[in-house]
Amino acid sequence: MAFKAVLFDMDGVIVDNLPYHVEAWLLFCEHHGIPLTKEVFYKELNGMNSKDTFEWFYKKEMTRAEVEVLEEEKELLYRAFYAEHRKPAEGLLVFLNELRSRGIKTALATSAGPGNIDFIVDGLGIRDQFDAIIGGAEVTKGKPDPEIYSKAAALVGVAPEDCWVIEDSLQGIASGLAAGARVVGITTSHTAQELAHTQVIAPNFIGLYDQIASL
Repeated sequence: MAFKAVLFDMDGVIVDNLPYHVEAWLLFCEHHGIPLTKEVFYKELNGMNSKDTFEWFYKKEMTRAEVEVLEEEKELLYRAFYAEHRKPAEGLLVFLNELRSRGIKTALATSAGPGNIDFIVDGLGIRDQFDAIIGGAEVTKGKPDPEIYSKAAALVGVAPEDCWVIEDSLQGIASGLAAGARVVGITTSHTAQELAHTQVIAPNFIGLYDQIASL
């Protein structure tokens, strides 16, 4: 079955940065007296947008203004942790080149806000490798809702069923599948066994084009 587009998550997919995000969340929560463990983060929160995450922490509805203040505090911690370690995932650049040489559309669809998108995409110098970029601020319902992947597919003019979504989080995988796409599960956040409901499981992008092109 041919495909016409690949829709990428960002954190834990195009960069293996989740340990730095988790450390930032743990430190933020420590500063604010909020109980959080790594296990709870990966099971409950990984893949959520900031608004949903802060509402989960504080157990109440929050305004965008309230979220933005807290989000900036947390993201400054994250960027300080990750800046000197920033690099593309193994095989990513070759994979992107292969897609684009074959006329396959590419989109980035992440729960991250614009500051973190710029930090990664421009920090790696890969903005021109994506036909479209959509972040958490541009959807009304975060992952696991399918909205972000449905919109990403529409932005590149491809039906979701003609797309591969590349994800690492359970929330994101649920979003991609609900949108009607096929999903590659990247094992940066979860074990292969935990990602067994995806069509392809891989540790990174090395050899991934041949895997998905054969299906």
